[in-house]
Amino acid sequence: MVELMRAVVKPARVPGAELRDVPIPVPSDHDVLIRVKATSMCGTDLHIFRWDNWAEENFGPTPMVFGHEYCGEVVEVGRDVARVKVGDFVSGETHIGCGHCHLCRTGRQHLCINMDLVGVTRPGCFAEYICIPEQNAWINPPDLPIDIAAIQEPFGNAVHTTLSGEIAARSTLVMGCGPIGLFSIGIARASGASPIWAVDINDYRLELARKMGATHVIDSREEDPVETIMAESDGEGAEVVLELSGAPSGIRQAFGALRVGGRISMLGLPANPFEFDFSTLIVLKGANVHGIYGRKMFDTWYRTSTLLGNGLVDVSPLITHHMPLEEFEQGMDLLLRGQAAKVILYPDSAHTGSRM
Repeated sequence: MVELMRAVVKPARVPGAELRDVPIPVPSDHDVLIRVKATSMCGTDLHIFRWDNWAEENFGPTPMVFGHEYCGEVVEVGRDVARVKVGDFVSGETHIGCGHCHLCRTGRQHLCINMDLVGVTRPGCFAEYICIPEQNAWINPPDLPIDIAAIQEPFGNAVHTTLSGEIAARSTLVMGCGPIGLFSIGIARASGASPIWAVDINDYRLELARKMGATHVIDSREEDPVETIMAESDGEGAEVVLELSGAPSGIRQAFGALRVGGRISMLGLPANPFEFDFSTLIVLKGANVHGIYGRKMFDTWYRTSTLLGNGLVDVSPLITHHMPLEEFEQGMDLLLRGQAAKVILYPDSAHTGSRM
């Protein structure tokens, strides 16, 4: 008889999702089965929930469980698993590389051309159990709070973006104060960046930006970020820009506020192509442009563990909501309205509101 678990499922290629009973996954020889303790909602999950063009082009077959940020306890291991053992407290790397392409074999698994993505092209973690390859399991300290352990994957995006170049004692602009932008502010502050400008159009997020250490917050509905930053930097602009908005207007402003010869790291994804003054904003400015995708495996995870485990970055202000798995629609609504940062879901309702 097949054992079942509760899971949030994308039932069809239309907006919405459902809580269903689905079979518990069975680990293969190189896999580990994890009982999920906590899982976090992400912007990617919103794309899938709303079912936009990105979801249509990238999501796997339906019906399928989605979600990709989580932590849990290993309850079963495959025959050939050697590093991870039953009882380990783990989080999971989302990107599953093939291990055979040129990128995988040269230390760039996060850019694998044959990438499999947890919660996007294969079943995800909005469930009581998830199965992943052993190599993708990151073993956590046993005393790490489960809500912190569950957000290491998106925090790693911010680590990769922020630390992809020199930032200590550099003036820094964070364009877009979603969760990864807010994480990036904390990382920039811990790394010695100053001043730190934060730009957004949401009052709730701008207040969180202050809490995370932004020295200047700019509501781009009320003032021009480029003019303000130029005025506050003696006309030079920001030495480092972290573009996390993905909005065409935000991207133009980010490049406009970038100092000549400065570094801009870009993680935000525009929904559609848009017009951009390439000559003025990149070539003639001598901009150093770095496209960011995922986390460097596993260099970013080691940095993430140090920043969070040693208390160098306090992310607790950004874990704004805790709720049981069955209330996922409420969490989606809060995120869509910009009234939450990180929403933590608990498959076991006994953990709701608890950090351990």
